[in-house]
Amino acid sequence: MDSMWAVTLFVITTFGSGVAVVVLLLILGPTQYNPYRPGLIQEQSQQDGGTFTALKNEGKDSYGRFSQGRNTTKKLNSETTVQVVVLGDIGRSPRMQYHAKSLVEQGVRVQLVGYQESDLLPELVQHPLLQVVPLSPPPRFLRDGPLPFVVKGPLKALHQAWDLYQALAYRTPATKFMLVQNPPAVPVLAVAQMVCFQRNTRLVVDWHNYGWSILALKLGKSHPLVFISRIYESVFSRGADAHLTVTDAMARDVATRVSVRPRALHDRPAAAFRPISPAERSEALAYLEPSSQYAADLLKGSWKLLVSSTSWTADEDFSVLLHALVEYSAGKKSVSKLPNLLVIITGKGPQKEHYLREIAKLNQDRKLEHVVIQTAWLSMKDYAQLLASADLGVCLHQSSSGLDLPMKIVDMFGAGLPVLAWSKYESFGELVKEGQNGRGFESAEALQQLLVELLAQDGSQLRALKEGAVQESHRRWNDEWDAVAGVLFGVHSEKALK
Repeated sequence: MDSMWAVTLFVITTFGSGVAVVVLLLILGPTQYNPYRPGLIQEQSQQDGGTFTALKNEGKDSYGRFSQGRNTTKKLNSETTVQVVVLGDIGRSPRMQYHAKSLVEQGVRVQLVGYQESDLLPELVQHPLLQVVPLSPPPRFLRDGPLPFVVKGPLKALHQAWDLYQALAYRTPATKFMLVQNPPAVPVLAVAQMVCFQRNTRLVVDWHNYGWSILALKLGKSHPLVFISRIYESVFSRGADAHLTVTDAMARDVATRVSVRPRALHDRPAAAFRPISPAERSEALAYLEPSSQYAADLLKGSWKLLVSSTSWTADEDFSVLLHALVEYSAGKKSVSKLPNLLVIITGKGPQKEHYLREIAKLNQDRKLEHVVIQTAWLSMKDYAQLLASADLGVCLHQSSSGLDLPMKIVDMFGAGLPVLAWSKYESFGELVKEGQNGRGFESAEALQQLLVELLAQDGSQLRALKEGAVQESHRRWNDEWDAVAGVLFGVHSEKALK
């Protein structure tokens, strides 16, 4: 260490402080990824219950890849390593978890970086190839304090940038790839670019939406911070080695804005989301706490179950659903054949308390006499069972960019659940096929009319939508991922190239 400072002092006196800073960064900077020295995992005996045994239990994909890479020192080669980065709650980022799951199933070592606030997918918990790298949440005064957003936002971004840089550059080994979720773009894209440059890592940006368009919901499209965010997102995404998007529409738009060639990787449901039999539905309705009290009526058909999942944010206007339910309840008085409704809303988020107060006021004013609204936060397993047991799913996602698609609809289709969804954006038709697996609406009145149309008649329209949703459930994540991301990371199956 003394010699290092001596070299630094010599450089400062000879060439100036600017060059000295560069030398210091080179000396103290993070280690680089070396493609000629792939990661190794020590093979342990079956009696130890160690990594090798665990890989065997994962199935032929993981075990097969590592069997091919075994060397004479009884170590297992992992030629591809990936950092999967989420500047948010990992447990509430299903797409990035699905990426991680697909990667480890192909024998790839994965570092999953983000906030640990909710449970991970069961398949990822204690997986021998997965390392969770938790980030530290910003101080409470930057999350819930009284500071205005224009002050709190930049301070929060600085805290996140430093913590994220430390995690990606120093708390983890260098990887071959870094897969970054966007948004949030600030400060992730800048930090990711810096770390990838320093560590010889290839950067892949997975576009879920635009960060600037989400910020515009809070500040307005003409706000200076929105303009700066838009420029920032364009500049710091251009240096990435590859780009993925959630829709074809977003791929076209990103290609125009950022001058890159992204590939669309459509969201598909995980294995947990699947249609269930009538016997399984009866059991689930009685077992799940939000529905257990109404299970008998739901099975008889005198009540119908609607499910809406949400993050309770500004891009989902729940007043639309509440207004439609008030009108439905009023119409039930004159149309006796309309069933009562149990509406279960799942999720967490900043606007939840606001809408809970609105619901309480509507109940107090007796405007929801034929509708019961409950909120819940469920495990992945129970949430999948709830979707498969419901009669209709309702999605209120209003795309800030008009180019993304909500994962909640994907999950609903995976469970064979037909959907009523807000449809006023360009990419809507890439997932929901009008009249086949769901219906679209653009107002509370239209949603109320659809509820009456589907629930007041003989049920033929609802059954047709159900059949379409079940058909849609056959399209799965692994097939889509293998042909797009699997090819990108070089771990695809042979059929992906056919």
